Amino acid sequence: MEYRRLGSSGLLVSELSFGSWVTFGAQVGDNVAEECMRVAYENGVNFFDNAEAYASGKSETVMGNILKKFDWPRSTYVVSSKVFWGGKLPNQMGLSRKHVFEACHAALKRLQVEYLDLYFCHRPDPNTPIEETVRAMHDLVQQGKIFYWGTSEWSGEQILEAYRIADKFYLTPPTMEQPQYNMLHRQRFEEEYKPAYEKGMGTTIWSPLASGLLTGKYMNETPDNTRIDRPGMEWLKERITGAEAKANHDRVTRLKKIADDLGVPLNRMAIAWVLKNPRVSTAILGASRTEQLVDNLKSAEVIPLLTAEVMKKIEAALQNKPVNEPSKN
Repeated sequence: MEYRRLGSSGLLVSELSFGSWVTFGAQVGDNVAEECMRVAYENGVNFFDNAEAYASGKSETVMGNILKKFDWPRSTYVVSSKVFWGGKLPNQMGLSRKHVFEACHAALKRLQVEYLDLYFCHRPDPNTPIEETVRAMHDLVQQGKIFYWGTSEWSGEQILEAYRIADKFYLTPPTMEQPQYNMLHRQRFEEEYKPAYEKGMGTTIWSPLASGLLTGKYMNETPDNTRIDRPGMEWLKERITGAEAKANHDRVTRLKKIADDLGVPLNRMAIAWVLKNPRVSTAILGASRTEQLVDNLKSAEVIPLLTAEVMKKIEAALQNKPVNEPSKN
């Protein structure tokens, strides 16, 4: 396992990390979650991703129990939480100072740790001034409850505004963004975030396999018992069966041919393609089976095969190279 700096910070994260979205506390049993955590850690993974919204907090509880059971040295792993969706009542959602603080304390309790290495604003909050959120995060850093804070799926302008506020008032700036990035979803990561990279922003990528699309399992028919049938995953079902379906199916078919020519599984090639981008600090893997995780953990071995010639073929297969849109600033 290789390790990369999280942006301009001194923190090293494994290039492949492990997350619990959709799985822990919901799709898989606690024993499977435990085995996946063990396999990930023993293969060099040092970053475990979570959020208050995952299974309404149950995901963090499951992960916390596993961390307590294994009793790994705290210095050997990085754990995260995200704040936004904490409940349905007033002040249980969003990025107000009240919810940011209360969600952090609740995550610490569920994960059974004394501090969070990474703490993300899970989405932008139009009802809370960015300055209020930046100050809340700064205070949590000062208190030692979190070490680094960042954003997830914020616009490039919103991230730059957070940097401007931090600079103006001598506050702790964001360190990382957690965006979706994969062969089928590229524009924001490759173009919109360029000014933020110049500020030293790191990235923790979610959905490097486009929620399974880039495994090829949806090429012929939709398999049973997959995440697309779960509540809240209607957006993914639309991508697989809706207006985007034909274009994505054609892309995956062309990509599968390239992977076959390289003699590697499509899923590993797709993850390796993400890791080849130097702006990627770590790509978060998810798994509902240990075998699936073991397979995906081999993806970095494919990076040397992605020569300039192969990358050119992949670009031709995708036909979705991002455009350099004019700045809105």
